[in-house]
Amino acid sequence: MKKYILALITLSAYNFSNAQETVVFPNQSSVITTGVPFLLIASDARAAGMGDIGVATSADAYSQQWNQSKYAFSLAKSGIGVSYTPYLSKLVNDIFLGNITYFNRLSDRSAFAVSFKYFSLGEIEIVQDEFSEALIEKPNELTLDASYSLRLADQFSMAVGLRYLRSDLRIQAVDANASAASSVAVDISGYYQSEENAYDSFNGRTRFGFAIQNLGPTIKYDDAGRENFLPTNLRLGGGFDFIFDDYNTLSLTAEVTKLLVPTPPILGFVDIVQEGDTDPNGQQDPNEPTIIVEGQSNDVSFVKGVFQSFGDAPGGFSEEIKEFTWALGAEYKYQDSFAFRAGYFNESEDKGARKFFALGAGFKYTTINIDLSYLFSASKVQSPLENTLRFSLTFNFGDGEYDEY
Repeated sequence: MKKYILALITLSAYNFSNAQETVVFPNQSSVITTGVPFLLIASDARAAGMGDIGVATSADAYSQQWNQSKYAFSLAKSGIGVSYTPYLSKLVNDIFLGNITYFNRLSDRSAFAVSFKYFSLGEIEIVQDEFSEALIEKPNELTLDASYSLRLADQFSMAVGLRYLRSDLRIQAVDANASAASSVAVDISGYYQSEENAYDSFNGRTRFGFAIQNLGPTIKYDDAGRENFLPTNLRLGGGFDFIFDDYNTLSLTAEVTKLLVPTPPILGFVDIVQEGDTDPNGQQDPNEPTIIVEGQSNDVSFVKGVFQSFGDAPGGFSEEIKEFTWALGAEYKYQDSFAFRAGYFNESEDKGARKFFALGAGFKYTTINIDLSYLFSASKVQSPLENTLRFSLTFNFGDGEYDEY
């Protein structure tokens, strides 16, 4: 009914004598796109090995990307994490995502962390003609992060993070006035970890976490260009640790995520056909206005966009539910020296169709942790990270200094 009312209003507003008017709305994709999407790539091998989850897993050096409030529960006094993720490795060998993070527990109730993430799109060779020397461009994107976490209770902490983003994708050789786009964003997160409780045949610990990430102004690459929303997202997760004895622990975790970005509306246009006009219908001319047939305008501020994102899907509630992704992950640890991980990630076919299984492993030697992960795509849409081996290296200092349990 809404569709027909819009059509009638539009026809009345653009009624010309001796003209026929219809509303044309071609099929359009409802996949949500954002600027700097590399922020959503799991940069550490531990989270990647469990299906890209991390908001409610136990604390590690890479909590900066998932939930900074976990640092207040770190068993180590401080640590440094370095990770490397090849991207599109089947096609090229110089596109990658790198990350380095440092955290430090200031006391038994607070911690801070800083990190640097760099996404290189490799070298692009530009040749104007056969007589010109090739020009080499190296587009890249990066972030600088800082966070502070505070334990508000024995089992609960919260954190705030500040992020600077810079995206240098424009080609200087094509546009001499090209400049990098930049923006800032804020993360707000919370984490709950219960005490170790005794059950019939094992001990257990419950974990819950939430995070609102990349909340900040839109990013634009030039004055006349389109403003792109940052990949603001909401993460919710929970898990449970089965502690069988001093040597064997199995952790299960589930997580759901939703982009807090407006859904693109279904657009149409008023197709005006004058008497004697031989131009076929279905082609939009300059004098034929664009209208919103279904959904809401996404030309809004990032704050309004967050609230609008919960109810603006053109398909209604059923489509809104499809905008949630979910993941399941498991981690088995033996004597805190070896870990085996597995996970599954699922996204609706209509919202990107990312579906994959993941496997991972971790090894610990004194203060050094080495983590690996591998991804198997389960979707018709091949993942850029399929058959990619990811590496993470962590150095923990004062390990076990804050072992409250």
